[in-house]
Amino acid sequence: MDNQLKEIFGAWLAAIGTVTAAVGSTPFRSLGSSFRKDLNLIGNELQAVGNALEADGQGEENLEKVGNELQSVGNVTVISGLVIDFEDVTQQKLIISGNWIQALGGATALGDEFQDTSNINEIYNIIGNLLQVIGNSLQALSGVNELKASYIGNNKESSEKEEDNNSIWSLDVVGSWIQAIGSVISLIGQIQEESEEQSNENEENNSEDSDDKQDNPTQENRGRYKNVISNKYF
Repeated sequence: MDNQLKEIFGAWLAAIGTVTAAVGSTPFRSLGSSFRKDLNLIGNELQAVGNALEADGQGEENLEKVGNELQSVGNVTVISGLVIDFEDVTQQKLIISGNWIQALGGATALGDEFQDTSNINEIYNIIGNLLQVIGNSLQALSGVNELKASYIGNNKESSEKEEDNNSIWSLDVVGSWIQAIGSVISLIGQIQEESEEQSNENEENNSEDSDDKQDNPTQENRGRYKNVISNKYF
């Protein structure tokens, strides 16, 4: 698998993963809590693999590669918080840390995109990464609020607890969908960027072939001219 295919395939996996995780984070009445947790887990797994593929497809070391690597590490951290049987507080801290690491990775990748803002495809990537940073940050803040609520929840009445839980859920859901939208926009930018690079490579190859064809007739004419002179005088 070449680097361009790795980046595109990785971007597809990351986009599908963020949408899947967003559906798992949304409290749909038709979906049970265990099924939504499974969707959240599958979504983060797809994101981890997709970001790792994008980082591997970069080839050379740059900020975008480091950012994708950090995002993949963040997804793995969230997965460990969802899967490993720790205490509830430890699990929540791992999920919070994973979201912050993903936000840091998106911000790092932004630094590479800002180097060339003249390309319209880079604008897509800038907007996409920025939305993902915002989304991950909101999810991390939601986890922090949930952790705080668990510490002081015993001193509150049931109505106050329900109101706090609704606000926490809203923040997490909004953050998840903002991240999903940003990932889809980044996918569009990635596809267009790779297509443009491929077309540029094809143009360069065609120009090189045409230059070779122009050089070859010249060499053939020189050979014919030498043969004519040799036959004329000898």
